[in-house]
Amino acid sequence: MKKKFLQTFWTFVLAAALLASTACGSGRSERPGSADVVEEDTKEAGTDEGADTSGEAGDDVLADTGENSDLLETIRQRGELIVAMEGTWAPWTYHDENDELAGYDVEVAKAIARELGVEAVFVEGEWDGRFAGMDSGRYDLVINGVEPTEERRKKYDFSEPYGYIRTALVVRSDNEDIQSFEDLEGKSTANSIASTYMILAEEYGATATGVDTLDQTLDMVLSGRVDATLNAEVSFYDYFNIHPEAELKVAALTEEASPVLIPMRKGEETETLRAAVNDAIARIRESGELSRISEKYFGSDISGAETGN
Repeated sequence: MKKKFLQTFWTFVLAAALLASTACGSGRSERPGSADVVEEDTKEAGTDEGADTSGEAGDDVLADTGENSDLLETIRQRGELIVAMEGTWAPWTYHDENDELAGYDVEVAKAIARELGVEAVFVEGEWDGRFAGMDSGRYDLVINGVEPTEERRKKYDFSEPYGYIRTALVVRSDNEDIQSFEDLEGKSTANSIASTYMILAEEYGATATGVDTLDQTLDMVLSGRVDATLNAEVSFYDYFNIHPEAELKVAALTEEASPVLIPMRKGEETETLRAAVNDAIARIRESGELSRISEKYFGSDISGAETGN
């Protein structure tokens, strides 16, 4: 009798322990020291490159609201604005010396979320995966220094501009063959896959190689593996400030500044969100907050068209 009682008792204890272990293993993985950052290191081939497939980012960071629903209302009910960005493109979105997510886009996103009455949650990953994730409803917005193109305008709706930038063409200091964008004909470049800069390079006749980060593109230029790279002027100057010894130079700049916008899915579900985001941008611009954020990260005010040069 005593033996049977002990067997029953220990069976109950083991079952309870297993149940507790299973419960503790659920939920999303967060970057240590930053409660509002979710990393996605796993790629789902053929669909959302960079999207989580390992259970690391749980269902509580999915932004899908279903058909014909109001995304703004869902965001407010959820209490979180899910923002996708690279996290590797200084000074727009990067990790500081404490490994905390920082940058112009990070602070702009937080300011917009605050105006909407919610918290910003950031999901990091490669450039093209951010758009695929928004397409599938995993993220509400992509805030990552996005410039509009004809193809993007066909697929997405955009906010009002929150910045203006020029594109720079960078080569090695000893390169005298490339002095304008037209000189890219027959040359090689490196840029993020499907980025505005890769598209522009190919339009000028260059053969473009896709890479993940700005540092990688510049390493390829320095090593001679490619002839040039294109990116935001302010991003290059940020790199030069950190690496003044780099044997690189700006060979050319676009004449006009391009607007930086926030893309979102097309359709009725995003109409109220787009209006609310535009109102938020207008308020932080009028208050001077947008200019202060720009000065902090770029050393100049890129928030207005007249200052994007």
